[in-house]
Amino acid sequence: MTDAREFHDRTTHTPESIREGDFSLDWENKPRPFKRYRERPRIDLERIRPPWSPALSLVAESRADPLASTGGTERPELDRGLLAALCYEAAGIVQRVETDDGRELRFRAASCTGNLHHIDLYPVCGDLAGVDAGVYHFDPTEFAFERLREGDYRSVLAEAAGEPSVDDGDQGSAVATGTGIADAPVTIVATSTWWRNAWKYRERSYRHAFWDSGTVVANLLAAAHGLDQRSEVVASFADDPVVELLGLDPTEEGPLELVPVGDGSPAPSAPDVQPIDHETEPYSENPVDYPLIHEAWAASRLGDGGSARGWRTACLEARGLGTREPGDGERIPLDPVDHETATARPLHPTVVRRGSCREYAERGPSRKQLGTVLDRATRGIPADWNGGEGDGLDYLDAYVLATGVDGVPDATYHYHPDEDALERLGDVDRETKIRLALNQSWAGDAHVNVYLLADVDALVERLGSRGYRLPQLEAGITLGRLYLATYAHRGLGGLGLTFFDDLVTDHLSSRADGQTPMTLFALGRPAE
Repeated sequence: MTDAREFHDRTTHTPESIREGDFSLDWENKPRPFKRYRERPRIDLERIRPPWSPALSLVAESRADPLASTGGTERPELDRGLLAALCYEAAGIVQRVETDDGRELRFRAASCTGNLHHIDLYPVCGDLAGVDAGVYHFDPTEFAFERLREGDYRSVLAEAAGEPSVDDGDQGSAVATGTGIADAPVTIVATSTWWRNAWKYRERSYRHAFWDSGTVVANLLAAAHGLDQRSEVVASFADDPVVELLGLDPTEEGPLELVPVGDGSPAPSAPDVQPIDHETEPYSENPVDYPLIHEAWAASRLGDGGSARGWRTACLEARGLGTREPGDGERIPLDPVDHETATARPLHPTVVRRGSCREYAERGPSRKQLGTVLDRATRGIPADWNGGEGDGLDYLDAYVLATGVDGVPDATYHYHPDEDALERLGDVDRETKIRLALNQSWAGDAHVNVYLLADVDALVERLGSRGYRLPQLEAGITLGRLYLATYAHRGLGGLGLTFFDDLVTDHLSSRADGQTPMTLFALGRPAE
């Protein structure tokens, strides 16, 4: 079975692998970017109650419970309208555009590699106003929930994450175990259908599964916190019970994360989980199997709730593993704006506005704008691997390649969130930015390239093959937050790009020796 380090090595982009590759896209076999069940009961979601809190504040939220520090206790009822809003802000269709030849282009709330949208959301809930207890699939094309099971199955997820159900007689709690699933009225499961992304990216799609689910989860957390709900991302859970609950074939589609939303609704013991195999519409005529993806996923599974609980503890102890200490290089203070003077653009219009900017002005963003984007996006993610209290990046370092930024000399930098400053590492120019980013000109045209790097060997050595999921997921969520923080500014735009792995490390060394890039986000001031 392929372990994480072997998978990473076999999917590394090099100039030689790109130059010698003879792969071409089969446009006749391109998969549909949506999952549709046949003949399942549906709940139509006519309206939503979107969050209107400022996007920059929600992006910076590092606590699972946004009301904890304010002493607030009143939360809006988690009902059909609120659940619809969560799914819409995370994975809904926010724009439809008709092309000159009559085709309809549909743009989703969160970014996705290749615009292929292989991430699906499955709400598992107790009885809510307007939604009976059950297991559902969110269908963005019809804006509806498709029911897969009737009944309250939340404790299946709680036990998979190592939490006791309310009927176990165990005095353990969601607070003690650090996930919140056992007490949440709904937990949303994020999955990836491998083929829907592998059509273009082949085996590297296993990396993309965490990048792309990460951008979805970033939106989901922001929406939940904007609606005053407790929420965090859970990476430690036994995979097979989740596969069985959703009725998946893991060689085709695998669960990636659990996101509990809300509290105060203890999960009772679940009914027996009987097998289900609901028919779905085919994605394309001849799906191609890439076994390396499933082997990498299978090698990272956790066996049961006890294993999940133990792995979660190991993650807590490994925070900061492989990250690099600041050096004594020249500092450029960034001076991000405070919350009182920051742009108040709400989350909902920010999600709708988010795009993929490919044309940039000659004049770049200001030092203060860059500092604000970096500050808000890297405050920390509320997650089970940090006990629901983020405090900066847990397993990553952020490196910045800047050209044309007002107040920041052109150079390569190591970003230090605690100092709100950039430490100069060396020179950079437009041509270097293009070369590192798989020779994509957009990386050079954009004024800022933000690379997130991790020490994969150290994490896999300590946490096993599942440890590979952590930096990829943390980078994906941070990538989603970089998108939101960028598009919260009217005068900024950006996009995610891929890269030559080892060339990036070489450019950032010696500081980044032993680290490898997880994600790249390019941003700047769009052309008029």
